[in-house]
Amino acid sequence: MRVRTTLLGTTVLLLTAALAAPAVAAPAQHRGGGHAGTREAIDAAVAAGVPGVTVTAKDARGTWSATAGVGDLRTGEPRSTADRYRVGSITKTFVSTVLLQLEAEGRLSLDDTVDTWLPGVVRGHGHDGRHITVRQLMNHTSGIYNYTSDEDFARAYFLKDGFDRHRYDTRTPAELVAVAMRHEPDFAPGTSWNYSNTNYVLAGMVIEKVTGRPYAAEIRRRVIEPLRLTATSLPGTKVTLPRPASRAYSKLAETATGPSYDVTNLNPSIASAAGEMISNSADLDRFYSALLSGKLLPARQLKEMKNTVAIPGAPNVRYGLGLIDTTLTCGVHVWGHDGGIHGSASSAVTTTDGRHSVALNFNGDWAGDTGSVIEKEFC
Repeated sequence: MRVRTTLLGTTVLLLTAALAAPAVAAPAQHRGGGHAGTREAIDAAVAAGVPGVTVTAKDARGTWSATAGVGDLRTGEPRSTADRYRVGSITKTFVSTVLLQLEAEGRLSLDDTVDTWLPGVVRGHGHDGRHITVRQLMNHTSGIYNYTSDEDFARAYFLKDGFDRHRYDTRTPAELVAVAMRHEPDFAPGTSWNYSNTNYVLAGMVIEKVTGRPYAAEIRRRVIEPLRLTATSLPGTKVTLPRPASRAYSKLAETATGPSYDVTNLNPSIASAAGEMISNSADLDRFYSALLSGKLLPARQLKEMKNTVAIPGAPNVRYGLGLIDTTLTCGVHVWGHDGGIHGSASSAVTTTDGRHSVALNFNGDWAGDTGSVIEKEFC
């Protein structure tokens, strides 16, 4: 079982009925050989209701990319292997990488309290940033309430009527944290684990306080530019996707039935450092391969990032510092992250040595299982 850790805080549902508009499989681009099982898995996702899939794998044999289904339900245009898409919580690994680089430079400690850098920000209904560390933000053991679980916030941004009214709203990080502070903590810091997007909104705020520059600028300077991730961006409040890109679709409902809505354009400030990034599959492969092979962090910080904690109810999945360790059914360990945001479900993982990577995206958020594609790629 893979734990889906998305911005929306929901599980992508398995839908057995196909969409009303027929999904037409696009031909695979074979450049590395093999990957027949992966091909079958993305076709199966489309048969289960996903509008379209794009995937790129890289290993010792080379790079292989494929698509299935459509990128536009209205025109029937297929997905592209070069599609840029919203990666949601995959953003968290980039944020964590920057924090660990800052630790390596001696500019912060993971054991600093949140209050050291953001005095008084984490207060209210039992929250207290004086007793929560930066490390606990990064591995989701802080107990801080997840702002996307707030019922009013969810109605405003994730259900149809609210989304139609608020899709272009700008929300500041401080406003997102304030939503969380209206609730009690999930548990005392360090006593359990629960996925909370608020943790990484705060992590982005810590980066800005330490460096004097927005977290997005630090990611660009420290990660995107050195790795030449030309398809990767942090849009801030920009509502459109850069081309090439497919349309993104959502039910905007609590069930996987009913009509699908085009949710491609939205203001990603509601995600902030928890999930605003845009990328493509080739860039994500390059990033995770570079990270796990030691090109972005000194050995001590990479070891720290891979120091994982248990996830209740998920014996084969553990969470590090913005990095998920999954043990697949065949015993292979892969490291990476999942990400979900309106109309987009993504996964990107690599092996422990960074030599075999795969990244993929569904342009619908209610059907399919990205984990099954990863299983087929590695097992």
